[in-house]
Amino acid sequence: MREKLKIGCHLSTSGGYTQMGKDALYIGADTFAFFTRNPRGGGAKAIDENDVKKFLKTAAENGISQLVAHAPYTLNPCSSNDHLREFATDTMKDDLLRLEYTPGNYYNFHPGSHTGQGIDVGIEEIASLLNAVLTKDQTTTVLLETMTGKGSEVGGRFEEIAEIIRRVELKDKLGVCLDTCHVWDAGYDIKENLDSVLKEFDDVIGIEKLKAIHINDSKNPLGAKKDRHEKIGNGYIGYEALCRVINHPALRELPFILETPNELDGYKHEIELLRAAYKI
Repeated sequence: MREKLKIGCHLSTSGGYTQMGKDALYIGADTFAFFTRNPRGGGAKAIDENDVKKFLKTAAENGISQLVAHAPYTLNPCSSNDHLREFATDTMKDDLLRLEYTPGNYYNFHPGSHTGQGIDVGIEEIASLLNAVLTKDQTTTVLLETMTGKGSEVGGRFEEIAEIIRRVELKDKLGVCLDTCHVWDAGYDIKENLDSVLKEFDDVIGIEKLKAIHINDSKNPLGAKKDRHEKIGNGYIGYEALCRVINHPALRELPFILETPNELDGYKHEIELLRAAYKI
């Protein structure tokens, strides 16, 4: 059993890997997330190998591991627009190559929105992209993120994620990132029925596929399908319920990533708050 909660947050990439390592140490994180490129665009900085080497040394010396890289929001593998689907394929291929500079970590992405094509077409196109980009030699595990199901979003139901995985050939390169705000907004009651939600996840997807947690409160009531994250304890899910999430036997060994509306000092406070509630 782990003696300390493994937790971090999204960090800015503006200062490179070395600065992310310093920021992680400042807030007391031993994992963190970062966008592989501009989250609202398509550009990616060139990899500075010396910067990466310095970071890897810092990470090894301070127990920072299981990074959860995040694809840009503009990546939509099931868009009705051919150009956007091509962009998604090219971007993910490039990101997976770049992530081999920090091997053995996670790459999280939003499955996408089918933009009126229908859920079945959306699922097929997402699986098609994954079959095109995943390779046997990659060390990165790609994570499908649970979504709220708003609009034409794919991934708001566990069955949708399970069907994507079923259609992918290299299933061992795939996992799932469960976002507490997203599943709550999708209608999964993790506040009153956490055990039932996780049993359903296990029955539909398989709990062994769950690799990381985005730990967020929600500004919205259960089933709102709006996706607005809130600070820990200030939303409808609440502090006590999120403490049950981090301590659940099926979840407590996973890396937890905060995506709450905070700056570094706010994340530092939330990390301390949740670590204090972690039962050894």
